[in-house]
Amino acid sequence: MAEMEYRRLGRSGLKVSVLSFGSWVTFGNANQLETAQQAAECLSAAKDAGVNFFDNAEAYSAGESERVMGAAIRELGWKRYEYIVSTKLFWGLHDVPNMRNTLNRKYLGQAIDGSLERFGLDFVDLVFCHRGDPATPIEETVWAMSDMISQGKALYWGTSEWTADEIRAAYDIADRHNLHKPLMEQPQYNILWRDKVDNEFKRLYEDIGLGTTIWSPLASGLLTGKYLHGVPEGSRATLPGYEWLKNTLTDEGRNKKVADLKVIADELDITLTQLALAWCVKNPHVSTVITGASSAAQVRENMTALDAVPLLTKDVMDRIDLISLF
Repeated sequence: MAEMEYRRLGRSGLKVSVLSFGSWVTFGNANQLETAQQAAECLSAAKDAGVNFFDNAEAYSAGESERVMGAAIRELGWKRYEYIVSTKLFWGLHDVPNMRNTLNRKYLGQAIDGSLERFGLDFVDLVFCHRGDPATPIEETVWAMSDMISQGKALYWGTSEWTADEIRAAYDIADRHNLHKPLMEQPQYNILWRDKVDNEFKRLYEDIGLGTTIWSPLASGLLTGKYLHGVPEGSRATLPGYEWLKNTLTDEGRNKKVADLKVIADELDITLTQLALAWCVKNPHVSTVITGASSAAQVRENMTALDAVPLLTKDVMDRIDLISLF
C-alpha cells in the first residue's frame, strides 16, 4: 500500500493524514461498534496505515461516541502526542434552554468540558462549531471559541457546514480583536456534492488559508455502488434514525451517475470506493478525507485508496467531471 501523505491543516503547522478516521454512525451505536474493544480494532487498523487524525462529535450517539473512542484509545495505550482528535459542538445533549442548537457562550463553555470528560482527555486538538447559529451573534461565538483555545481545552478551532460569508465574518472579527482565528471547515464533499468546496470557498483558501476536513466522501455509501440495486439489509439506510438517507441513496439519477463512474473504476481495475476516496485526495484544498468503517477490514480497504490516486490522471478527472457535473 502507498505511504500515507500528511498535509498541513490550512495555514497552521499541524500536519494531518490525508485519509483520517471518523466515528459518525458507528461508535457507540448498538447496530455498529458498541464497545471500546470493537472501536479499538478499527482505530488500530487506521493508525497502522498512518492515520493520525480521528474525528468525533458531541452529538454522535448522544455523547457515547466520544466515550467509546476515549476508552478505546486508553485500551490501546496510545501516547497523547501520537494522535489528533476532534469534537464538534452545537446540537447539545440536554433539552433545556441554552443547551440545544446553539453556539452561545454558556453552552460552548460547558459543552467542551463535557466532551473532555467523556473522552478522558485534558484537551482536544480540534474543536468545530458543528453548524451555524443565526440566533447567536457571531462575535459572541468567536470570543467563546478563542477563549477555549486560550484556556488550553483545544488547540485549534473551526466550523462545520458554515457558509463562506459566515466563516469570513468570524475570521474578520477574530482578526480585528486579535483573537484565535477559525482555521478549518468541515463540509460534506464528494464526487456528487462538490459546490461548496470547489466554488463557494474558493476565495477563502487564498485569503485566509482555510483548511478542510471533509466528511461523507462516499456520499453515505452511495458512491460504493451498494445501492445500485436497492437498499441492502444492514446498510446505513436501514439504521434507526437514518431513514432520511433512504431517498438520497435510492435516487435514480444519482445511481445512474454511480453506474457510469463504475465503468471508469472497472477500466482502472479499482473499486468505486477507491475511486471516490482518491478523487477527494486529488483536491489540494482538501486537508484530510474523513473515512468511516464498521470493521477493521473495512478500514484497511479504505486505506488502499492511496494506491488509486496516481491512476486519476487529468483525462480520468475530466471524465469524472463530465459524469458528476452534468
